[in-house]
Amino acid sequence: MTRDDLKALVRSIPDFPQPGILFRDVTTLIGDGPGFAAAVAMLSEKALAAEADVIAGIEARGFIFGAAVAARTGLGFVPVRKPGKLPVPALAIDYALEYGTDTLEIDPGAIGEGSRVVLIDDLIATGGTALAATELIRRAGGLVERALFVIDLPDLGGAGRLREAGVTVDWLIDFPGH
Repeated sequence: MTRDDLKALVRSIPDFPQPGILFRDVTTLIGDGPGFAAAVAMLSEKALAAEADVIAGIEARGFIFGAAVAARTGLGFVPVRKPGKLPVPALAIDYALEYGTDTLEIDPGAIGEGSRVVLIDDLIATGGTALAATELIRRAGGLVERALFVIDLPDLGGAGRLREAGVTVDWLIDFPGH
């Protein structure tokens, strides 16, 4: 399956979650068995090339792709959670979204000091969520030098913001102009 095949599996929904936003819905790709398997295989190859020790995935769709990559590569998985979901005292960070603010948390004991962490999410837009997750993982002692995404929205500049933070960014497909 090619990257163009994967791109064709992503549904576009206008005016969600608010007017003027063209939402790229990756759930249609996840719902296609061969497409999902191909995306996970491509991401796994990149994670192994980065010599990852552990995979971190951002809630919620980053859990789907990140956990699948961790299982395929035999690496551990660390969930980057929304607030109040962890049963232990958590490290937390507040950050700005494209259309609001939010908080992310991780279990501070989930990442070994100096572990090479590959961060995975379904989509990068402005980069706010990925930058917050990167900062959180670094506070926990992890090294975040690589982030992988299924989709990049290059006109929103998130990949560039991550690169400025010292993270190599890669994605499977992009949607310029949105």
